[in-house]
Amino acid sequence: MINSRKKIILLTLVVFSTLFFAFISFNAEIEEQPQPEKPIAEEESILPISLEYFPETVVKKVNSKLDSLLKRINKRHDFHGAVLVAKKGKIVYSNQVGFADFRKKIPLKNESIFQLASVSKQFTAAAIMQLKEQHKIKLADTINVYLPDFPYKNITIANLLNHTSGLPKYFWVAEHEWKEKNAPSNADLMKILPFSKAQRFFKPGRNFDYSNTGYFVLASIVEKVSGVSFGEYLHKNIFEPLDMQNSFVYSYQNDTVRRNQLIGYRLYRGWKHIKIGNTVNDAIVGDKNVYSNAEDLYKWTVALNSGEFLNKESIALMYTPGKTIYGRKVPYGFGFRMDKLKEDYVYHYGKWNGFSTALTNYINDDVIVIILEHTSYNSLRYLNRKVKEIVNNNLDV
Repeated sequence: MINSRKKIILLTLVVFSTLFFAFISFNAEIEEQPQPEKPIAEEESILPISLEYFPETVVKKVNSKLDSLLKRINKRHDFHGAVLVAKKGKIVYSNQVGFADFRKKIPLKNESIFQLASVSKQFTAAAIMQLKEQHKIKLADTINVYLPDFPYKNITIANLLNHTSGLPKYFWVAEHEWKEKNAPSNADLMKILPFSKAQRFFKPGRNFDYSNTGYFVLASIVEKVSGVSFGEYLHKNIFEPLDMQNSFVYSYQNDTVRRNQLIGYRLYRGWKHIKIGNTVNDAIVGDKNVYSNAEDLYKWTVALNSGEFLNKESIALMYTPGKTIYGRKVPYGFGFRMDKLKEDYVYHYGKWNGFSTALTNYINDDVIVIILEHTSYNSLRYLNRKVKEIVNNNLDV
């Protein structure tokens, strides 16, 4: 009887131990299973750039002088636009003067959205640098690696970025060889280039020649490599991560006009503002056709300067003058111009269909000046220097 009890107890212990260790082993296996990785987009998400302003007491004198300057150029020189200037990571001044719509007398506001013209090129360059950092593009690759039917051979991505490609002007191709009613898109123009009579100006790398064609081709490469439209690529990879809510790509006849999107004007007989119509060149993107406002451009510039949005190697390439194959410096990096004598600031101006734009990044002085205008104003360089002068002379920080 006693032996039978001992056998029962012993059997119970064996069964219990077996179940216990099986349970432990099962849980251990679960814990050791590799956990699914977070999506790359979540891990690499970029915090939006916050807008910081100097206290009003600090900038009162500067603001008064800049207000007077804007009123004066509005009255004397028909300036209708926006100015933003920042120093040491804080906004000193941001204001608009003039009208958005002259017939309805609607004034410009902070959310008014301007065509950036050639200032658009820095976004195209940044998209290429992003793809380079992801090892999807090599700067030494030729165009034909990505666009096999491209008719002009031996031109590298780097040649396109710093305007040493020698490509002909796509304006001429669109105006003389495009036969359809609607303006050609990037894809449309790519299809007719192999049959074009346009000859390149020089062999790749030999000279510097500012080329809108080069940046239209770069945007086309972004589309081919990413598998999405250029506008969608910039939205998902630049505008959205940086909280640039008033920025987008607009292709004439292909995209819908957005709220607050401005039209360009010209002054007729000294008093009447005439809307400037679109042309056969207005559906092409990459060299132009990014729309934005001053605050969004400020966020963009701060993000670039931080070295977090693109790595420091990419930024150095964008902010450094290129060279010809003979070693001569060219006054252009990737998407940015440089002064021939000074390299302490990078900038770009743009002019298209009544819009005049300027973004100047004074790196050593830690000053950013942004000017956007839409009535064919012709003195951006003077205004840029004047704005910086007022800030430097009246803001002691």
